[in-house]
Amino acid sequence: MAQSFEHSGTSWKGQKLKHQTSLIDRLDPRLRVIVVSVFALLVVLSDSFAVLSLGLVTAVAMAVLAQLNFKRTLRRVIAMDMFMIFLIVMLPFTTPGEALFSVAGFPASKEGFIHALKIALKANAVVFCLLALVGTMTATTLGHAMAHLKVPDKLVHLLLFTVRYLDVIGQEYKRMRRAMQARAFVMRANLHTWRSVGYLVGMLLVHSLERSERIMDAMKCRGYKGKFYLMDDMTLQRPDFVFMACCVPFFAVLFGLNFL
Repeated sequence: MAQSFEHSGTSWKGQKLKHQTSLIDRLDPRLRVIVVSVFALLVVLSDSFAVLSLGLVTAVAMAVLAQLNFKRTLRRVIAMDMFMIFLIVMLPFTTPGEALFSVAGFPASKEGFIHALKIALKANAVVFCLLALVGTMTATTLGHAMAHLKVPDKLVHLLLFTVRYLDVIGQEYKRMRRAMQARAFVMRANLHTWRSVGYLVGMLLVHSLERSERIMDAMKCRGYKGKFYLMDDMTLQRPDFVFMACCVPFFAVLFGLNFL
């Protein structure tokens, strides 16, 4: 089975993870990209708790329908929440408004707490939907879908090349780290360690640049002129029209709830 983006956090390290084919996988990739984009736009621009709550419930239901691995998906969502926890904790103390409680003399406002809760709901809803609809695509499929949607070629090429050579850069990093360990290098909190890590990052960038130049030369020898030609056509099938028939009224409901 082709490698999926939903597994990209671990797959590029050499692990092979399985993903069971679901109803979501049968949908047209272009439709999935459009739906997740519209969903994210409606959720992020909304300030209604009804919209945010409904969006989160729907996103979780989509993740279940996509048959994502529960533990792995939950770990990723929690990892995303950990980046936001500092912001969410600080907002009640930095947003002016009605005080709910105070800590060491610093009042926490009701408005700040509500704002933090809205941010958390938005982020989790978008991430769940993204993992369900886009995360289960292969990198090649996502790139082709973006190309068919007339996304600029440079962005498509950047995506495909980045995913393709993540493993190559990872292997190069491991090789250089083994070379450092063979010379008895041990990570410590001192100037020598920081200097060595700086040299490691610098050499990794230099080797990556040299490899990219060799790859570009090899591609030009094979007739590459800055354009990928799409050899397959994406067509909408019956499940796609059924999915659209469900999404359009749902998006209309989300949009209408903002005015209630």
